[in-house]
Amino acid sequence: MADSSSLQKSSAEWLALGQSLLQDGQRDPAATALRQALNDSTTRLAAHNLIEQHDLTGSFRQMLGLNCEIAPADDIFRFFAGHPTSTNPLRDYLADGWRTLAELMVLLEAVDRPLLRTGQFLEFASGHGRFTRHLVKVLGAERVTISDVVSDAVDFGQRTLGAKGFLSSTVPEDVVWPESYDVVFVLSLFSHLPRRTWSRWLRRLYEALAPGGLLVFSCHGIKAARHDNVTLDAEGFFFAPSSESLAIDAQEYGTAFTSEAFVLDRIAETLGADKLIHKLPLQFWNHQDAYVVQRPHG
Repeated sequence: MADSSSLQKSSAEWLALGQSLLQDGQRDPAATALRQALNDSTTRLAAHNLIEQHDLTGSFRQMLGLNCEIAPADDIFRFFAGHPTSTNPLRDYLADGWRTLAELMVLLEAVDRPLLRTGQFLEFASGHGRFTRHLVKVLGAERVTISDVVSDAVDFGQRTLGAKGFLSSTVPEDVVWPESYDVVFVLSLFSHLPRRTWSRWLRRLYEALAPGGLLVFSCHGIKAARHDNVTLDAEGFFFAPSSESLAIDAQEYGTAFTSEAFVLDRIAETLGADKLIHKLPLQFWNHQDAYVVQRPHG
């Protein structure tokens, strides 16, 4: 039974105790102390990362078999941590990356391009690795490249998850592709782009494809627009300069909604309508529509 002094410890004191016990090599007592620090939002992430870094009892690494550290600057984790329906943001964040992997695998199977047979894979606008960590486990780090406009995100993905990586830009034409890719996956970037860069990014990302390569991207469609009470313009587009990101200018990365007709028109005028090989509403998170375009083999 815990004594009264232990019950009165603050989360910061539990975290400090866990760190001290780790320095002394006392792994099990350290795990017990750090689990107490998990109960407070102010110390949760630091405690979680210590548990994961040292692979202590109860780590997610032991359950998932992959690196489960989370970057302190991760906007998506912050979104889960602040969401009123998330009672376990650590679990929800990691599970959401696994869910994305499953949804992508289903989509690639639908076009007869199984993920496991993919050569070089680029995850563009990758963030701090919510999905990347699962992709690296499946493909191996040598086949995974990440890119983001936030340097801390790229650094974290390279240093912690082992992926190759390069810094992106807010100007599509300024991005230089280190190589060509068999799959370019762009999850929830087009759902944040203003009209002035939407088609430019579509063209530039298509140019990253190897012959026969696939560009897979998602958008906020009609269901999302209705859910947020958004009215699309005559083209089928809406943009608001606001998002969950604290690191990117909201005028460049806000929140966008598109009709299917808008997306199909942009594909037709930018790449050619014949480049679209598949589309599926609500494929990601039952919230974002998916589109797959292919670069010709010749």
